[in-house]
Amino acid sequence: MILNFKKLGQGHPLIILHGLYGSGENWLTIAKGLSSVCEVILVDQRNHGHSFHSDIHDYDVMSEDLLTLMDHLQIPSANILGHSMGGRTAMQFAFDHPGRVTGLIVADISPRSYNDPILDAGHQEFHQNILQTLAQMNLAGITSYGQAEALMANGIKDKRIRQFLLKNLERTPDGSFRWLLNIPALISNLGCINLGIGSTLEKAVAVTRFPVLFIKGDHSDYIQAEDILAIRQFFPLSQMVTIKNAGHWLHAEQPAHFISVVRSFLLNR
Repeated sequence: MILNFKKLGQGHPLIILHGLYGSGENWLTIAKGLSSVCEVILVDQRNHGHSFHSDIHDYDVMSEDLLTLMDHLQIPSANILGHSMGGRTAMQFAFDHPGRVTGLIVADISPRSYNDPILDAGHQEFHQNILQTLAQMNLAGITSYGQAEALMANGIKDKRIRQFLLKNLERTPDGSFRWLLNIPALISNLGCINLGIGSTLEKAVAVTRFPVLFIKGDHSDYIQAEDILAIRQFFPLSQMVTIKNAGHWLHAEQPAHFISVVRSFLLNR
């Protein structure tokens, strides 16, 4: 099956892979800002947006999803940009199919597993709470996004996160609502999502055949000091740029700065 996608601009392709709970539409501002220097392809990964649902959700299959899409679009090679979960997909693809990558951009995620019971306890609790809250919401009788947000607020206190998650709620032709996310599959595969690409790294060869850029939000703890060693081990020629006044969703919090960093990487290699 082919992932849902949208194309903007012309030139050598840049494929953007969103993070958990996201979609290609979340990256439209970034795509418009980059479309003057490349063709941007916004992708909905499996179990997100308008792409297909599957019980399987790990980086091996998501890497192959990307390969299938590139073959479908007859793209021999592309720059790949991935954020969070999408960054792990991008790294997995770079190890699996290095000849199909001309440049790799990883936004606010490292190659390591995020299942450490102490170091990553906050991340695990955060995602478990989101998925449990969404799974427990009874959409029957909901007639507006406002009602849905009020129901979501019982478990998710941060309004910005609620507004982000509401983008996954779609009104059907009969006026009812449904989730675009495959919530049961994400719940059952959350361990795989947090595992990152650790198993791949055990047998991976350092990537040096194309340029690599890691972008970090300075208020985010997804890339910590100890993660730099793994990044340098497997991407020894990689650059690291930190965006100030930005957290994990750095592209949404500082879009102009994010666009500038990516544009510079694409044009000055």
